[in-house]
Amino acid sequence: MTVDRRDFLKMSGAGLGGLALSSFESSNGASHSPEADEDHSVLYDATICVGCKACQVACKRRSNLPPDLDSEGIFDAPKGLTADSWTVIELYQEDPVTYSFVKKQCMHCIDPACASGCIVSALYKTEDGPVLYDGDKCIGCRWCMTACPFQVPKYQWDKTVPFVQKCDFCSDRQDEGLDTACVAACPTGALLSGKRGELLEVAENRIKDFPDRYVNHLYGKDEVGGTSWLYLAGVAFDKLGLPKPDKIGTISPAKLTWPYMMAVPGIVVFMTGLCTGLYYYFRRGEKTGEEA
Repeated sequence: MTVDRRDFLKMSGAGLGGLALSSFESSNGASHSPEADEDHSVLYDATICVGCKACQVACKRRSNLPPDLDSEGIFDAPKGLTADSWTVIELYQEDPVTYSFVKKQCMHCIDPACASGCIVSALYKTEDGPVLYDGDKCIGCRWCMTACPFQVPKYQWDKTVPFVQKCDFCSDRQDEGLDTACVAACPTGALLSGKRGELLEVAENRIKDFPDRYVNHLYGKDEVGGTSWLYLAGVAFDKLGLPKPDKIGTISPAKLTWPYMMAVPGIVVFMTGLCTGLYYYFRRGEKTGEEA
């Protein structure tokens, strides 16, 4: 079999087009609803939170997660998210009068980097907002842990068959028209659920009406392209352990890496086609020499 230059270019072009189209469809097929303002979201107001941890307990009960116990079986609240604690309440304190609680969990980004980076689609974004995890597809590469700008996904290092763990936004409860377990358990109204567009308006009105109470910034509105969890606070967000807005930016990491991800199939196809073409070219030369 001989392959001339025209055939070689045709094969390479067809392969590149097919892989590029396949990559584009898999990346954009079910990323999120075109109208992000319709996504289910939650507004957390740190100035109202009293640190009771009712949300944390409700999350564990709903998700069948074990209690937080130390090696001696005594209750010990975790410092930060773990594979067995999908949401935690932490305390920031400068002095006796300057302090704030903060709730942490998966932010359920509008354009999640974890889902974009998952090569087997074990993490995926639903149309209603939650970013879910399919353990049957996961290969344990833990790329999602590296990709997440909020360092949310955690790995079950102590399990024989480990999985990646994180908040699933109580998607089953949402399907039934119920609030997430944490929102339903909050006794102070620090957690408010609804459509993202409506919550944006509520939060911005609070900042406008009470400028001395809040930092003049709604966290999650634009960070990394927007998140389904929105934050109001009376102290700087980086002091609460959240990434600085100017550090993580307003563009989703998934969009930043997309041009490079698109280039990979082209490079693979080009090198494969090039090597194939060279092989047939030199092989044809060998046959011509043998015949001569």
